[in-house]
Amino acid sequence: MTTPTPTLGDFHLPDILNEPMRNYEPNSVDRAELQKAVDELIAAGPQEVPIVIDGREFTSGKKSQQVNPGNHKQVLCNYYEADESMVDAAIQGALKAKEVWANMPWSERAAIGLKAADLIANKYRYKLLAATMVGQGKNVWQAEIDAGAEICDFLRFGVKYIHDMYSIQPPRNSPGVWNRTEYRPLEGFVFAVSPFNFTAIAGNLVMTPALVGNVVLWKPSPMAIYSNYIVFQILKEAGVPDGVIQFVPGDAPTVANAAINHREFSSLHFTGSTFVFRSLWKQISNNLDLYQGYPRIVGETGGKNFHFVHRSANVDAVVTQCIRAAFEFQGQKCSALSRLYVPKSLWEGGMKDKLVSATKGISMGPVNEFKHFMGPVIAKHAFDKILGLIEEAKQQGGQVLTGGTGDDSVGYYIQPTIIETKDPRSVTMVKEIFGPVITVYVYPDNEIEETCKLVDTTTEYALTGSIFSSDRQELLRISNLLRNASGMMYYNDKCTGAVVGQQPFGGARASGTNDKAGSMNIFFRFVSPRTIKESFLDPSTYIYPSNQ
Repeated sequence: MTTPTPTLGDFHLPDILNEPMRNYEPNSVDRAELQKAVDELIAAGPQEVPIVIDGREFTSGKKSQQVNPGNHKQVLCNYYEADESMVDAAIQGALKAKEVWANMPWSERAAIGLKAADLIANKYRYKLLAATMVGQGKNVWQAEIDAGAEICDFLRFGVKYIHDMYSIQPPRNSPGVWNRTEYRPLEGFVFAVSPFNFTAIAGNLVMTPALVGNVVLWKPSPMAIYSNYIVFQILKEAGVPDGVIQFVPGDAPTVANAAINHREFSSLHFTGSTFVFRSLWKQISNNLDLYQGYPRIVGETGGKNFHFVHRSANVDAVVTQCIRAAFEFQGQKCSALSRLYVPKSLWEGGMKDKLVSATKGISMGPVNEFKHFMGPVIAKHAFDKILGLIEEAKQQGGQVLTGGTGDDSVGYYIQPTIIETKDPRSVTMVKEIFGPVITVYVYPDNEIEETCKLVDTTTEYALTGSIFSSDRQELLRISNLLRNASGMMYYNDKCTGAVVGQQPFGGARASGTNDKAGSMNIFFRFVSPRTIKESFLDPSTYIYPSNQ
């Protein structure tokens, strides 16, 4: 029997602020230390990453590799893939660890989350950034945004939001009665499936459910194994008990089938492709008679994000924001700019030339050379898919204004690409690309409503969008027309770069369940509230006054 630990105070959290981002400017200590960490990682040779079940490291009969996408001959790490029996063992181990973790006082789980953030921000910052840069093809700034700052923000603000959620209690009590609500973790276990593109998202997919007392089976992306393993080790050092998070890399169908076909599967926390998410949802739906309860399905899948430019916009600002939104991290963000709608007067009046010229000036190369704005796309399959979509757009009449080519002889490099189309429903205006490609549709200045309808109906996604206008009335009109076209709207700013605690992230339609990571909202999805009514006074009779 577990002995409960008393709560001996009403604790107040430290001030929660966004992690300051470092600039890594030339001749700075940060730049020197990060360069050293990157160079050492590249020179060290392949790292070894095990399966971790109940705190114990395991190998298996299947060994795979994560390569450096900027130099695909270099193996960053060798890792082992769990078989079905290992996944089953991990689930059983997690369920055994659940009671102690769920009953741990909230202040102690909060301390673990806060400590993990401080370890990442300080002791492990350069190591985690180096792994994210080399393994996932991020330049310095993109890695800093992700593995230096955002992951810390998820942890710290997560603690704050849970604290605030726990404080939401029934507003009224009758005389002699005390009403209250407790926020229980879900029964069973949570299955977390994380993507390659953000180390912070991987950490958040695991710790969002864990911080409210859930146990988690974690399947990391094969293209982000090493950085994710470092995060796992940091969480363990911060105090997450063995078994609470089971680190189970492996073949996706093998791991997913074992998890989703288990009676005590309680939730899917997913970021990845729309196709996979829908497939998992269908599989879960077919298993409803198996489960002890209705599983919670929380997912963020993708986007076909837009910039809508009004004729009153500042062209120079639009060009800068388009380049950043489309080409940072090679367009491999769910929120990356893909569709650009520009009025004819601005496009022909100079914006076309400015955007093409600026794009041609982008520097691209290996991430260990800090000067580059762009690096490689993540893998061969991504390289082939992106170039294939560009070729399909050309066959449909799209005009490539710059880029459109790639070179995979050393790494998976694709030139930043701008396509101009006269067909607003051409292939690269509809399909998600996940690469450095903008498709531009030039609309007549006086057809704002018609063009907004195109923006709203062209794709199945609704994640992020931006409106550029210096005319407030027109900006609001366009925003109202596009109310359901995105879960996140930006005015005179790019459609990427949501900050935890400032812009809760998520979209609807095919983009996901819009549960808004980086806000209190998402934590409600991983708890099962129980209301408690306690009466202090005993009734003297069962007769009511109306019975007399």
